[in-house]
Amino acid sequence: MAITAAMVKELREMTGAGMMDCKKALGETDGDMDAAVEFLRKNGQAKAEKKAGRIAAEGLCKVIVKNDKVAAVVEVNSETDFVAKNEEFQSFVAAVAEQAVESDATSIEAFMTDPWLADSGKTVKDVLTEKVAVIGENLNIRRLEKMEAEDGCIVSYIHGGGRIGVLVNAKTNAVNDEVKEALVNVAMQVAALSPKYVSRDEVSQEYMEHEKEILLAQAKIENPEKPDNIIEKMIIGRLNKELKEICLLDQVYVKDSDLTVSKYLDKVSREVGEAITVKGFIRFETGEGIEKKEENFAEEVAKQMGQ
Repeated sequence: MAITAAMVKELREMTGAGMMDCKKALGETDGDMDAAVEFLRKNGQAKAEKKAGRIAAEGLCKVIVKNDKVAAVVEVNSETDFVAKNEEFQSFVAAVAEQAVESDATSIEAFMTDPWLADSGKTVKDVLTEKVAVIGENLNIRRLEKMEAEDGCIVSYIHGGGRIGVLVNAKTNAVNDEVKEALVNVAMQVAALSPKYVSRDEVSQEYMEHEKEILLAQAKIENPEKPDNIIEKMIIGRLNKELKEICLLDQVYVKDSDLTVSKYLDKVSREVGEAITVKGFIRFETGEGIEKKEENFAEEVAKQMGQ
């Protein structure tokens, strides 16, 4: 069967694959469009496998909130920041977030087997593989987390165009613009200062004992002449200082250094006439914990050009 330019164009629009790849696929399948799509998917699988070993530490975090009650945050990685700014990659990340907020999966492994919302004939993994072939870099859906509000609302905040994604879940009977604005301010606080806990109530005794042990060793080295009762007081002071840094409600509020986050929320609660209590937060930062490969860009280009 003769392969026309219109057929190549149609297949390219359907798959996003390169023009020559589409022409070859149609030639291999005697112009059968469905078979050509399958051919490209299989070819994309091979390309994806070649790229799977490459480090994907760039990318985007994306948050989505539905009806103030259900939310999800995802991190999807790419190899380069250039691809992270690509419109097709960004659209894919947005679709992954939509998928996550509707999914019942509790792990990435389970999520990857979910039927894709836009095409139930494919799984999330299938679509990811196709994107690897189209975009030409190793991509990775690294993590996702969902949040549900039973008696209040959830707000989101994205920083740096997707470098950091935050969700904050609050209990309140007043779900209005003023309350949401205050909670977005809290989400910005989480993005900026990266607390570990909402309040001291969440800090385990095990963590406290471990930190005391470290602080005691430090204090004895720094102050070998001081008696134990003085060192004990020093440890308590240092531990309290640390807790103020890692507990959200104890942190100095970034928009008003005269207030802690707790006092800021108390102030807003009085203004709206309803208590606002932060129940939890999630903070994702793109690439955190991934060891990035340092490369010389000029050398990489020269290598690809065979120089």
